[in-house]
Amino acid sequence: MTNKILVTGANGELGKLTVKKLLNDGCIVVASMRDPEGRNKSSANELQSAGANIVEIDVTDDSSVIQGITIAIETAGGLDVVVNNAGIGAFGIQETFTDEDWKKLFDVNVFGVQRINRAILPYMRERKSGLLIHISSLIGRMVLPFWGPYSASKWALEALAETYRVELSKYGIESCIIEPGAYPTTFFEGLMEPDDQSRNHSYGDFDQVAKAFFNDFGNALDSNAEQNSQNVADAISILINTPAGQRKFRTVVDQMGMGEHIEGYNNQHEQLTSEIFNTFGIKKMLKLSI
Repeated sequence: MTNKILVTGANGELGKLTVKKLLNDGCIVVASMRDPEGRNKSSANELQSAGANIVEIDVTDDSSVIQGITIAIETAGGLDVVVNNAGIGAFGIQETFTDEDWKKLFDVNVFGVQRINRAILPYMRERKSGLLIHISSLIGRMVLPFWGPYSASKWALEALAETYRVELSKYGIESCIIEPGAYPTTFFEGLMEPDDQSRNHSYGDFDQVAKAFFNDFGNALDSNAEQNSQNVADAISILINTPAGQRKFRTVVDQMGMGEHIEGYNNQHEQLTSEIFNTFGIKKMLKLSI
């Protein structure tokens, strides 16, 4: 069977790599993005030339999401998989991010995913099959300084994906998480900065610590050839091509030394979840009904 897949945020580097990898796998791919006829036209043309179907979706807009999902289903002749890849990052001292900064970040990284899922799930439940893939982060499992709001949004995404896992399992629908480490992509070029710069001076030299941390982080990424963003696209492909019911709930993708520690944490968390669900007599909700 040929998988029919929607990838959101396809204009970014990871989105493009994922779309191209899935096309090479023989999948029918719908690549969504904002403004494909304007600022993202070159990305849209590139992916269309590779064989993707382009659909405009702004994940922060309800009507855009509903219309885009409808068009995607019609264009592809159905949808088996949704890759929730659209997202934005943020870097800075947490206190200096305003309420509006937080709302903007969560509107894409959390509410945007919920909009996409709500739009596609009635279709998947009717078919009693489907796969939701959520692109999280290693710092959706722990924190690093200066990534606070971004990390918080990914922690929220993880909870969202976990809940869908158990609430959808009886309908034959899987919810899975990809947890990449940091990768040297265009993601870093579009990072949100805190809007309240007036507070920086009260932190003294600590503001410079943040800048140095960011530069050192970037240098470490650039010097590690194994930390290739293609690895993430490949991991998404492997997950999709794994038979339903046999897919890992969480997949860590990292070559910077953090991943192995998060893997251990994930394994402990999975055991804890299983034991607690068993105590409440709902352990079967962790298994997919096929």
